[in-house]
Amino acid sequence: MDNHNDSNPASVLRFGPYAFHLRQRLILEGDRQLRMGGRALDILQLLVERAGRVVTKEQLIAWVWPTSVVEEINLRVHIAALRRALRDGENGQRYIVNVPQCGYSFIAPVHHDSIGQVVFESLQAPQHNLPARLTPVTGRDALVGGLVRQMPLCRLMTVTGPAGVGKTTVALRVAELLLEHFRDGVWRVDLALVDDTTPLLEHILNTLDVDLATLTSRHALLVLDNCEHLREQCRAVVRRLLDAGPRLSVLATSREALQLGLETLQPLRPLTVPKSSALLSVQEAMSYSAVQLFVSRARTRQQGFTLREQDLAAVCDICRKLDGLPLAIELAVTQIDALALVGLQAQLGNCLQLLSHGRRTAVPRHQTLTAALDWSYQCLGEQEQLALQRLSMFKKAFTLEDALSASTCAQLPASALVAVIAQLAGKSLLAVEQGSALVRYRMLNTTRSYASAQIAPSDFDYRHVQSGSRASSGLLAEQFVE
Repeated sequence: MDNHNDSNPASVLRFGPYAFHLRQRLILEGDRQLRMGGRALDILQLLVERAGRVVTKEQLIAWVWPTSVVEEINLRVHIAALRRALRDGENGQRYIVNVPQCGYSFIAPVHHDSIGQVVFESLQAPQHNLPARLTPVTGRDALVGGLVRQMPLCRLMTVTGPAGVGKTTVALRVAELLLEHFRDGVWRVDLALVDDTTPLLEHILNTLDVDLATLTSRHALLVLDNCEHLREQCRAVVRRLLDAGPRLSVLATSREALQLGLETLQPLRPLTVPKSSALLSVQEAMSYSAVQLFVSRARTRQQGFTLREQDLAAVCDICRKLDGLPLAIELAVTQIDALALVGLQAQLGNCLQLLSHGRRTAVPRHQTLTAALDWSYQCLGEQEQLALQRLSMFKKAFTLEDALSASTCAQLPASALVAVIAQLAGKSLLAVEQGSALVRYRMLNTTRSYASAQIAPSDFDYRHVQSGSRASSGLLAEQFVE
């Protein structure tokens, strides 16, 4: 491939109403700066400099991700973001077209100029308060692309999932890609920093710099992050905001649904991990997103880190024991210098202790996995906490009948336990597996370790299970064996 950096570094590529300043990696529409990520800009530059020619998907991927193994969906997500930012297809103007079975071509006329640098102070930057993204988002391209397509047509989207699964990361990436769509900006409110004494509606309106009356005309996206501990307030406030602002969209993150009529739910699953029985090559292992994240973060800790054949078993085992949770994997990788891979793997028998080592630069609930789980646990009622403790004894998936046999007690009668299990599933503390006949529940390893640690020695004894039950017959007891 020829090197497209041979262009005059001061040159400007003009097409339609846009000016692409190559030296400053800046795209202007008049004096308005279009916000685009570095990879999107790489793709656009290669396409524009080869305007009128087909650039294959393989060439684009090799240029933008020269050292990574990525799927074609990564490319499609960035192409879709470029088309939205450039308003491709509006008013009959086309820029990037797909050439089936080949790649992409930039079809608009392009003019080359050589001018001096743009003065940044004169630019009208996109309106937002999103934090700077310091690391790439791994393993979520298809999901992010789907949410970016849905949000302009959706009034309320809630991303749900367990602690550490990456809800905030996904929501902020979606918001970043939608900056050019919402005329009046994209605004984030982190509810983890708001206590229940703060007037929530007033706080949000201050962030948006509007009142309810002027909200009517605003075309904006509001990102409400970490709604779970203020869920009742959020539900009432979001209803008022959506009624008052017909062009307002809300993207929420929460460990449980807000349960509003307009709400669309997007459950967020852990990253994919190899099965324990799988015999993999390095290339096959790198197709799993949890392994991709581990390797990516390890490279930031150890220059030149590569996944070798002899490391496969340890890395795959670590990712499995950490449930494919991005936060858990990132925290574990911070210990790789001190423990090395084999030591890191050995420490995961007590994964909660290992993951109590934190990131001092993160917000408190993301500094350690224990802090993230504390955040969930403290939002539970007494019966929910007790049920979570008792259900933590299941090492495998279990049915409702299993749970009733093993966990019913005076403080948690069967009639209450059925409802509590449904509540724990709704709060992303139990995963639901829909089988052909029975619904089964499963607790993540990390959640189970945390919940088990909350049990006082005198609080729980499986000897309460009566003789003749499924547990005493051995059908249930195998669940408790390491």
